[in-house]
Amino acid sequence: MFEECKIYINPSIWKQYGEIEDSINSNRQNVTIRKIVRLNLDDYCTALRNGIEMNSEGEENEVDAIIVLGAGVKEDGSPCQMLEDRLKTAIAVYNKLDKKCKILLSGDHGQDNYNEVKTMKKYILDNLSISESDIFMDHAGFSTYDTMYRAKDIFEVNKAIVITNGYHLPRALYLAQKKNIEALGVASDLREYSGIDYYKFRERFSQIKAFLMSNITKSKPKFLGEKIPISSSDGRITEDGK
Repeated sequence: MFEECKIYINPSIWKQYGEIEDSINSNRQNVTIRKIVRLNLDDYCTALRNGIEMNSEGEENEVDAIIVLGAGVKEDGSPCQMLEDRLKTAIAVYNKLDKKCKILLSGDHGQDNYNEVKTMKKYILDNLSISESDIFMDHAGFSTYDTMYRAKDIFEVNKAIVITNGYHLPRALYLAQKKNIEALGVASDLREYSGIDYYKFRERFSQIKAFLMSNITKSKPKFLGEKIPISSSDGRITEDGK
């Protein structure tokens, strides 16, 4: 059973996600969403900040990282539309949080000639005033399961904001919670995407796989490695130079 989560969704193309809301309400996907807030990007980032920076006693409660999930990279090395919008959203959230956290970029770098995280880092550096020491690269984020597993076990993330597309967020947050990461999600949908119906269809099977891997097989990711605590490390050590 997917656990409760909170998602902040940019309504600019909300019509694409009406069916997600319908599925949630009828529980057809076994996903329970505690709260969906429909706000513009600026307002929901502000709401997100207010929701995560104060605990029940009113004390400061900062997040460790913004986790940006990878997506496709074009042949020229530029991000696809989905990835570009995830990065744009991450930048907006980072600025709204007054730059008080690190950014963890997780994607596929399984081949020398394909490097999602390099593209992601370049985009962040080109569009945001941030120290490279605050950007961490997870080169082995081959799946959402691997990303969350490594975020906890390698980077020791305990509290995070997860950035990805709306159809993908319930699974991403479920996997984060299964690794005991206190996570909130921000949907990165800033336009209509080619092939979105296929992605939504495929997501149903990915959710089943996520449940099985988290609760039955309890698989380890393809790669683990030495710990790199995100709170006390320099993100530049995660740059492999390729």
